[in-house]
Amino acid sequence: MKTILLPGTTHQVKFLFENIKTKLEQILIIGAGHENIAIEISKHYNSKVNLIVDDYESFIISRLELRNNQDINAIIMEYEKTDFDDNYFDLIYAQASISLTNRNKIIKEIKRILKPNGYFCAGELISLKKETPKFMKDIYDSSALLPLFIDDLEKYYIERNFKVINKIDLSNTLRDYYSTAIEKLKSAKDKLDDKEKAYYKKVINRFSHESNAYLKLGGNKYLGFFVLLLQKGEN
Repeated sequence: MKTILLPGTTHQVKFLFENIKTKLEQILIIGAGHENIAIEISKHYNSKVNLIVDDYESFIISRLELRNNQDINAIIMEYEKTDFDDNYFDLIYAQASISLTNRNKIIKEIKRILKPNGYFCAGELISLKKETPKFMKDIYDSSALLPLFIDDLEKYYIERNFKVINKIDLSNTLRDYYSTAIEKLKSAKDKLDDKEKAYYKKVINRFSHESNAYLKLGGNKYLGFFVLLLQKGEN
């Protein structure tokens, strides 16, 4: 499996494959940096996949990364207001892309476009302690993040008529994610063409503050990453 520069790395995709072995025809993936994930999911389920990102730069990057793949359709859309029909998707997948201040609106939209009994694989950055120090609040504010408290994670989705099928704690992937990605990007920076530099610049800017907080300031005491495999209720 190709490198995945997101919290959870390759483990969230593997978790999905281990838990859902049935045929999935309509699949939606939400978030920038999910190109390799889209490729793996499309191959595994032998299905066409829609990938949505919410800004123009990410859209251009996705189109470049997927230019030779006819099975994945990259689209620019707001996560909280898509153009898809009601009850359309068998699976929606998000890896660290919806732990945002507008999560409630995003989840409402996911419920609208997900089929009854359809699956939602949600990778969530979560807060490990109720008391959040200022340096972590600054990180959350700069990235528009709003991590749920660990004890409230399942409750949040159950209250919104999702059933928890399975879950996994992937917090131990965060150190590898931050340290490996930073080193890889720095070492590759001078060897890239202009298009690649634009891509890696975006990636570096996306989590440079987060990585510094996590690796050097003790952010591992406050930030974790959990994956829930959820199923939408019938009503």
